[in-house]
Amino acid sequence: MSVALIILAAGKGTRMNSDLPKVLHPIGGAPMLHHAMQAGASLEPEHTVVVAGFGSDAVTRAALAYDFEAQVVVQDEQLGTAHAAAQARDALAGFEGRAIVLFGDTPFVRPETLEALMNATADITVLGFEAADPARYGRLVMDGDQLQRIVEFKDATEAERAISLCNSGVLAAPAPLLFELIAEVGKDNAQGEYYLTDLPALARARGLDVSVVRCDEAETLGINSRAQLASAEAQFQATARADLLEDGVTLAAPDTVFLSLDTLVGRDTLVEPNVVFGPGVTVESGATIRAFSHLEGCHVSRGAIVGPYARLRPGAELAEDVRVGNFVEVKNATLGTGAKANHLSSIGDAPIGEASNIGAGTITCNYDGVMKHHTEIGARAFIGSNTMLIAPVSIGDEAMTGSGSVITSDVESGALALARAPQVEKPGMARKLFDILKAKKAKQSRGS
Repeated sequence: MSVALIILAAGKGTRMNSDLPKVLHPIGGAPMLHHAMQAGASLEPEHTVVVAGFGSDAVTRAALAYDFEAQVVVQDEQLGTAHAAAQARDALAGFEGRAIVLFGDTPFVRPETLEALMNATADITVLGFEAADPARYGRLVMDGDQLQRIVEFKDATEAERAISLCNSGVLAAPAPLLFELIAEVGKDNAQGEYYLTDLPALARARGLDVSVVRCDEAETLGINSRAQLASAEAQFQATARADLLEDGVTLAAPDTVFLSLDTLVGRDTLVEPNVVFGPGVTVESGATIRAFSHLEGCHVSRGAIVGPYARLRPGAELAEDVRVGNFVEVKNATLGTGAKANHLSSIGDAPIGEASNIGAGTITCNYDGVMKHHTEIGARAFIGSNTMLIAPVSIGDEAMTGSGSVITSDVESGALALARAPQVEKPGMARKLFDILKAKKAKQSRGS
């Protein structure tokens, strides 16, 4: 069955107290809009239409960053959910398949739930949930397995308020029918806006079938405030951690590990406490990520060990059995199989060959204030502690640099490079210098 997604993402989110559009606030290192788009992508939709409004330029960039084929339409005035969905009409002109209306600020609807909506046979299908505390949710008034209408809390009778089956806002219908019904929606309500909640009653008036697909209440969490955003982050992290544990990853202290929407970790990997996975991280099976490490935009291969206290920045590529130790930072650099940088080093813009050893305090000096430059280190090279590699520079296979060297020229394979200023010793000079300095300090103290 062909399906189209209409994702409503036009709201400002006044309660967020932010200049950022609500749907761009991050959960798991990604805009909440991306969560909705990812869930919908599991249906392999023929069309994805994002309805933007406040901050439409930023919402457009975010939508296209996730799916460059997505279509973004703009709701210039926010006149209700039905009015927002109507903005997708032209984008879906000629589309005869099923349309599913999602919300960019409701990020946790599961792919399985969306599949049930896609496969429902009723003319209109609404996503509902049994609420532990129905509070002020709209109620789904049923007649057997048919949904008669959605009634808002403020308009509900006491009997209707006793209903625990509540409206999520998400619904599905054949696209032509959806837009036909939206055209019939009026704005005879306190807000003077057009709402999708009118569609079931309009459909029933035509004698159409209107059904309900039920989901867990946690899937329907909408985010309207910073407090709800924090709760959503906690919910995302709990679910993501549980998924890793189920997939065979060892988390030594799960509550201290933080994951992103796109984090991929292979089974039999050990993740120690207080590790942060930023966006764009893949860790293959059997790796070890030690405590207090931060990874972002990087790839860690099988058998590699990272940390403790390591930082892998975007473009870091670690081959099998690499060792990156404490207080080592790697950015836009590739470490070949078995290479080691065990402590206190900064490696950037550098391919490093297999089995090379990077000594403590090594820095690839890659930035001249304007341009980035590359350092190339061959296989089985040995870089002595506290070596400064002034890029652009190349170190050959099995070459060596002496500790404390400042390397400004290429080093050929197998060579030893020493680049230190000659040591000069002046007998008795230390005592004389100390005497001079002490006298100067005493004179300053008397003057004060």
